[in-house]
Amino acid sequence: MKKLVSKAGAALALGICLTATSCIGPNNAFNRLSTWNSKLSDSKWVNELAFLGLHIVPVYQLWLAGDCLIFNSIEFWTGNNPIDKAEPFKPQEAAAK
Repeated sequence: MKKLVSKAGAALALGICLTATSCIGPNNAFNRLSTWNSKLSDSKWVNELAFLGLHIVPVYQLWLAGDCLIFNSIEFWTGNNPIDKAEPFKPQEAAAK
């Protein structure tokens, strides 16, 4: 039984490697979420709590997975990303100056 599970896992990993585009894209969705989180409030403590909550609930992880598996792949094959580029990320203290 262990050999079957091991072989199935290896076959699954090989299948994923062969079908993945291996595209390193701009991760626009993830960057937009990060920018939104940084501008959520004027308080850095509220932003930090939202940041932690979005990691506990795995929103950041889902956005990054969506970027890697869907949006960056679409950009690789078609040449344009369906998610617009985010504004540059600025830490809260740098934005206040």
